[in-house]
Amino acid sequence: MSAARGNGGARVAPLRSVVSAGGNVVSQIQGVDSEIGQLRTVLMHRPGPELERVTPRHSGRLLLRTLPWVTKARQEHDLLCEQLREQGAEVLYFTALLQDTLEYQPARTEAVRMAVADAGLGDELRGQLRSHLEDLPPEQLAQVLIAGLTRDELKIGQGVVFELLDRHDFVLDPLPNLVFTKDSSFWIGDQVAVASLAAPFRRRETGLATVVYRHHPRFAGTKWIYQAGLENLDGGDVMLLAPGVVAIGVGQRTTPAGTERLARRLFDASLAHTVLAVPVRQHGDRHLDTLCAVLDTDVVLMHPSVAYALTAHTIAPRGDGMRASRAQPFLEAAAQAMGIERLHVIDSGLDPLWGESGQGDDGSNVLAIGRRVVVSHERNSETNARLEQAGVRVIRVPSSELGSLRGGPRCMTCPVGREPAAQAADEAQSPPSATLSGGRTGALPGGGLPGGEIALPGAREVVRPERIPAGASASAGSPQAGPASAGRGPAELAQAGLPAAARPARRPAAQPEYSGRGADEQHDQRDQRKPEECLDNGGRHEDDDDGADDYQQHAEHASTVRRRYRALVGRPVRRPPASPGRRRAPGTEIRRIGQFPGRYRGKSGLTGRRDTPI
Repeated sequence: MSAARGNGGARVAPLRSVVSAGGNVVSQIQGVDSEIGQLRTVLMHRPGPELERVTPRHSGRLLLRTLPWVTKARQEHDLLCEQLREQGAEVLYFTALLQDTLEYQPARTEAVRMAVADAGLGDELRGQLRSHLEDLPPEQLAQVLIAGLTRDELKIGQGVVFELLDRHDFVLDPLPNLVFTKDSSFWIGDQVAVASLAAPFRRRETGLATVVYRHHPRFAGTKWIYQAGLENLDGGDVMLLAPGVVAIGVGQRTTPAGTERLARRLFDASLAHTVLAVPVRQHGDRHLDTLCAVLDTDVVLMHPSVAYALTAHTIAPRGDGMRASRAQPFLEAAAQAMGIERLHVIDSGLDPLWGESGQGDDGSNVLAIGRRVVVSHERNSETNARLEQAGVRVIRVPSSELGSLRGGPRCMTCPVGREPAAQAADEAQSPPSATLSGGRTGALPGGGLPGGEIALPGAREVVRPERIPAGASASAGSPQAGPASAGRGPAELAQAGLPAAARPARRPAAQPEYSGRGADEQHDQRDQRKPEECLDNGGRHEDDDDGADDYQQHAEHASTVRRRYRALVGRPVRRPPASPGRRRAPGTEIRRIGQFPGRYRGKSGLTGRRDTPI
């Protein structure tokens, strides 16, 4: 089946049916061309014994902030999978796929060869380990390859290397980071890419992923766009901004050489027409998908300080090679490559410092399962609230233990099949609506975000106002005022991004109605009276009692201060005993002078707290 061509000549992933021996269609593998297409198939790994085996002595070299409560982590992972199924996604478990794959002898041979490749085993122990693994049935072999093998579990172990192992050491290390399936593999179009992870203790993850994709019948005939063992490339640094547009984070986990090789292969396969190389080294060891999440065709979730600090180099094919542009702002380069006017940014509301290693923030690491529908950890309350205020549906999942694994729902899921992005855009016939204060709803013009490029949740209303001509009346009932500006304050209009000339003149806050004289007349008088006269207002309204009480308390306090001040003027006041380490000359006192009590004049005549001999 030939693939259809999308925008810019990029190939759109075709549907491919998997047929059983009886002729029944088991499922459909569609491929992935964006981050926002309706999620249909996803690859995940349920936390298992590999996490139970991790001890404090091993956690330092693993992607763990704290040792998780494994039972609770499993429950939370099960709830995440249940939510995905309710949204129409098929969940594939990596362990089950591996067990099925190991039924085939070529897959077993390759998996065992990869497991014993560690040079630290030595020749004698390597042979013993190979013999032990080859005798295991597929289910047990899959468990050992994932959960590892301790010294005591290898009954046939002997020799120098074996005897020198501590009883807490592993002959075969566990893979506790396997839960992050997005890191080890990803899909672009109808082709799969197995990452080449930089950390040596994670390379067996990509080895097992290679075995599954190469030998499982479900993936028979799948084309490969990248393989393990090449230049370092991490799946968490690859993001599909739009069909034909791929962003790659370049930093500690993905090298420039890996970026170049992936870009060249994408161009050769017509899977992309533009690749953005985004330097992320300044953000530590974070993935690109923890800094940015695509929520719609023109909407991303980022912290503003990150959004405007990121830069990108645009890579495009040229003849028989490629050309890379100079660095330019990421938002500008992405919008240009995606063929839109600009990218709207929803503020994640979280300080980027909380995203550094050891502090752990995954607020921007949400999983989009459709346009403006995301799965997020429930502990990201600030981010979730801002998303909902911007009209994004948020599906919350628990994360008390999964959150200790330094990753969000997006890191824990590898999308295998999504609906094409073009189909998702066609289904959205009406503009998305956002919930306003007071339970109202309003349509967002052009499908964009309210309040301009950055969606700030502090605004009371999120409908974009119409432009107001310069000099137009600011009154809500003025015929010149647009309907969207009626009843809106200056702060809201400023939030909406109106120029200074188009903003209405500032008007005073509404005053309560007064009995007796007209409200306007009494308001004018109160503006002209002196503060002392405001203390005696026999015609005030009952709603204004609080303001009158404040004036009365202020007057009483001022009177007390003046009385005490008069009693102290001219009288020497002894200073409290000097603190340890500070000595004052005998006979030195502090004299209070000035307009307010507590102010002092030093020897030089300047105001300050200094000792003045008298």
